Amino acid sequence: MRKLIALLLLGVSLFGAQIPRKAPEFVIQSPDGKQQLLSAYRGKIVVLALMFTTCPHCQKTAGILAQVQKEYGDKGVQILGAAFDQGAAFQVQQFIKMFGVNFPCGYSNQKAVMDFLQVTEPPFVPDLVFIDKTGMIRSQYVGDEKFLSNQEVNIRAELDKMLKGGGVSAHTATKKAPKS
Repeated sequence: MRKLIALLLLGVSLFGAQIPRKAPEFVIQSPDGKQQLLSAYRGKIVVLALMFTTCPHCQKTAGILAQVQKEYGDKGVQILGAAFDQGAAFQVQQFIKMFGVNFPCGYSNQKAVMDFLQVTEPPFVPDLVFIDKTGMIRSQYVGDEKFLSNQEVNIRAELDKMLKGGGVSAHTATKKAPKS
């Protein structure tokens, strides 16, 4: 029985991100050349959105997150965004203006994002990572069509649960990107 449990636990760690886990440092390059560090937001509940500037789903999510930031900012929630598509460094400023982004948003690179998400293949986007006040990743939605299909409700529900001090969500959803 112990061997079976050990194998099951090993399988979880091999095929999916461990939840909960301590959020590693993540650097977001701002369009103005400054760096935003994830660790600077310790003490707040953080939603980290990892997006492509050219993705219609990401563009929709950015607009929703801007509204969520307005509603939840005074409650200790901070939305952060990082675009990681090719050319994001040159396109993120326009992305911010076009989609009304009112939260810190910049760019990163694919390797840093994949390492942060604990995935081995490029993920579908947008990806949402929910981090508690102590810096623990409580849930992440990587290419999760079910979560994103009703994201306006689901994002708020996840935040409300975290604000109430709810238990660990322990959710990680990963949809693999198609092979090219």
